[in-house]
Amino acid sequence: MREPCRYVSRRVVLTGRFLAVLPLALLISSLNVHGQFMAMPLNCRTACVCASNIVSCSQMNLTSVPVSLPSYTAVLDLSFNLISRLSADWTPVRLSRLHTLHLNHNGLTFLSSEAFIHVTQLRYLDLSSNGLRILEELIFEPLEHLQVLLLYNNHISQMDRTAFSGLFHLQKLYLSQNQISRFPVEVVKERGRLETLSLLDVSSNRIKALPLAELRALPAWIKNDLYVHRNPLPCSCELYRTLALWDLHKFSSASDFREEHTCVLAGVKERVAVLDLDRLHLNCSEVKLVKENAYLGQYLVLDCDTRQRGMRKRWALPDNVTVSRADKSAVELPGGNLQIGPLKAEDSGVYLCHATGDAYNETLHITVEVFNVTLGGGLESIKTAYTTLVGCLASVIMVLIYLYLTPCPCARCPGHQGLTPVSGTDDSLRSSTVSVCQMHEEAGGKKDGDKTDKNFLNRQQQQQQQHQTAFLGAKDLLEQNGRLNPIGEEEEWQGVNGARRRSDAESVSSVCSGTPMVV
Repeated sequence: MREPCRYVSRRVVLTGRFLAVLPLALLISSLNVHGQFMAMPLNCRTACVCASNIVSCSQMNLTSVPVSLPSYTAVLDLSFNLISRLSADWTPVRLSRLHTLHLNHNGLTFLSSEAFIHVTQLRYLDLSSNGLRILEELIFEPLEHLQVLLLYNNHISQMDRTAFSGLFHLQKLYLSQNQISRFPVEVVKERGRLETLSLLDVSSNRIKALPLAELRALPAWIKNDLYVHRNPLPCSCELYRTLALWDLHKFSSASDFREEHTCVLAGVKERVAVLDLDRLHLNCSEVKLVKENAYLGQYLVLDCDTRQRGMRKRWALPDNVTVSRADKSAVELPGGNLQIGPLKAEDSGVYLCHATGDAYNETLHITVEVFNVTLGGGLESIKTAYTTLVGCLASVIMVLIYLYLTPCPCARCPGHQGLTPVSGTDDSLRSSTVSVCQMHEEAGGKKDGDKTDKNFLNRQQQQQQQHQTAFLGAKDLLEQNGRLNPIGEEEEWQGVNGARRRSDAESVSSVCSGTPMVV
């Protein structure tokens, strides 16, 4: 009977001990699940490595950020740990000197909207290779000095359009290897554009559409590091033209990943290389670099659009002539561009822009062709033709006015105060001229018939001259029927029946002709 009692008493003792240890085990488990409650003081001897203003706690299986970090900390490395949440109070003190923070490879799934209010001087933030899914609005707004933000290799599928607002100095943004389905156009365009951004990596995502027009309008130093490869983009000639042009300019985003720029083509299971669309599938037009065309007298601004920002630029004219300040036809503008003009035909050629930087040099070749015509040459020709036509019409109108609206030259016109004829005849100069013409025609018509008395024609000519003498003055006698008859020159006749001089015959012919004569 003693043995069962001993067994029972031993069992009661074990049960009591288990109940005493159980709350402690539950507390430890709770603290392991909620790592933020296991914040341990910084230990620079066993858990972390401290070197002046650098604190490195990498690969220490930490579940929370150590507390009591020195206020002078400039670099904090917490990578390759087990920190899953970053709350607003992960550092209760302000770390005003902290400029680099490594939180990659931690399994982070939660970022508080106030997680960075005490580290506003950050310039480098690494949140890559975590489990982030959502970027909430204005989450990075306190980091106005941030220059590099790494968010690649997460599970981000939703990004608020204001997530990157306030990052006025951001230069590089890495968003590759996520589940993003929308290109963040707001960071390169519109009101929320990041003015200093020079690199944007959205490769290896789920983006199915790109704002190609907006991307083509970006400066070269952004397009050089704008990575969009490994996305399920639909094949199109517009996509081909964009990437082919980038490849011709030797942009790193295109030339370094030629084989990885693929697109989805209807009816084809495997993805197609975008730069092969001109030969194999869509038969897109080949893309070539277009040279600058201009006309005589124009001014042309050549853009030295380099792949890097802030480079020093120097221009060389055709035949490697250096630009001088004395030459007013080629002026280097403050932004690095070159203005040439007024253009001449000999200004055609290749202009070189030599750009130099601290780590990279570049030379741009710009071909200029000046056409040997002015831009308004066609318009000037039209104006000349119009002026000529108007002049012709005016001449015709003046002739018609002279023929039909000439004032009556005879003395019998009402109100005419001219000379009265010497003879009493009523025939006018016009009627006399007409009669001469008629008689001349009759005489010419009977040339081959009966011999007409030529004296009759002579008598008519003498009568005509008498009529003209009655109405014309001494000066007017010098000109008759549009011909000059000098004073003192007498009419010469070859006998009574002889022919008149050739000049008089021509004078009669001019009178009888149908061509109007201007007196």
